[in-house]
Amino acid sequence: MLDGIRVIELEGLGPAPFAAMLLADLGADVITIHRKGGAATPGMPDRSILDRGKRSIELDLKNTADLALARKLIAGADTLIEGFRPGVMEKLGLGPEACLTANPSLVYGRMTGWGQNSPLAETAGHDLNYIAMSGALWYASAPGQAPMTPTTLVGDIGGGAMYLVAGLLAGLLNARKTGAGTVVDAAIYDGSAHMMNLLMSLRQSGNLSEMRGQSLLDGPHWSRCYRCADDGFLSVQCLEPKFYACFLDVLNLSDDPDLAPQFDRTRWPHQTERLAQLFAGKPRDHWASLFDGTDACVAPVLSPSQAQAHPMNQTRQAWITENDTPQAAAAPRFSTYDWHPRPSPARGQHTDEILAELDHPGGSAASSG
Repeated sequence: MLDGIRVIELEGLGPAPFAAMLLADLGADVITIHRKGGAATPGMPDRSILDRGKRSIELDLKNTADLALARKLIAGADTLIEGFRPGVMEKLGLGPEACLTANPSLVYGRMTGWGQNSPLAETAGHDLNYIAMSGALWYASAPGQAPMTPTTLVGDIGGGAMYLVAGLLAGLLNARKTGAGTVVDAAIYDGSAHMMNLLMSLRQSGNLSEMRGQSLLDGPHWSRCYRCADDGFLSVQCLEPKFYACFLDVLNLSDDPDLAPQFDRTRWPHQTERLAQLFAGKPRDHWASLFDGTDACVAPVLSPSQAQAHPMNQTRQAWITENDTPQAAAAPRFSTYDWHPRPSPARGQHTDEILAELDHPGGSAASSG
């Protein structure tokens, strides 16, 4: 879908390389500038899934010749992605002003936690800190428990990478129309706050309380996960009355007066305890089988490996294995674009190839073979 779009990515962490991977999944030519002589980030493999489908060149941006090559690459690109702290790119001479002067239609993507201009712009932070400050973490646990969220998904990926990609695509469309580039300031703090608008719409109808456990989706017995006899978990979220009725029917509890009131907040704690005791009596797969194919809005909580083996995945192939490495396939899907995973490169694997494209002789100070 993005064939013909060239993206230059400066090696970074978390949401920036994820955003570049998504663009590569969609067919863009993504060239990652890896640090010359560098190594993979601690805890990450040499050939990360996040680099799949990209090409790699190793450059030392503190070296004058290599910096000139980086400028040349950026000058011929449609998009740039960087995830440094504010001011770092400017110190390198690769800030927006310099790059847009050389390439006026460039869409310059910046990924940070706190944004380019904020009281915390120069302060370190991580996914959990950003979403804690933005309000996105507030409802992320049962009442009385410390908020906890799936690692990186709400902040780095949801509030960060996905908003960066949306901004880049919007910038590319505008550049095609006007010829003018733009700077995309994607902050995890901003994006995770923006994602809260779905919940904030509930506040307009009186269904969102700042008292945890008293809102439409974070307090009810019909919107939570339950532990089963084998320590597996079952997710339940039958919001609409017709789905709640189906839920009770499957459990043979349609005539139970204790569970009949669905929206009585005073009853939710007791109703939750009733269901917790019930689900604890049988293993997860028993319940999953019982609810399978119904409109009760119940599903087992699966690990990634369990999800890959589940019959649902046999049809959708959302999880695949490449080179003995389980990974999620590209999303979304298109009727006119058939995605196949492309391998992750070794660091510097395409250095000579990319230099040749720049009409630069091989064997230069920048080349790593």
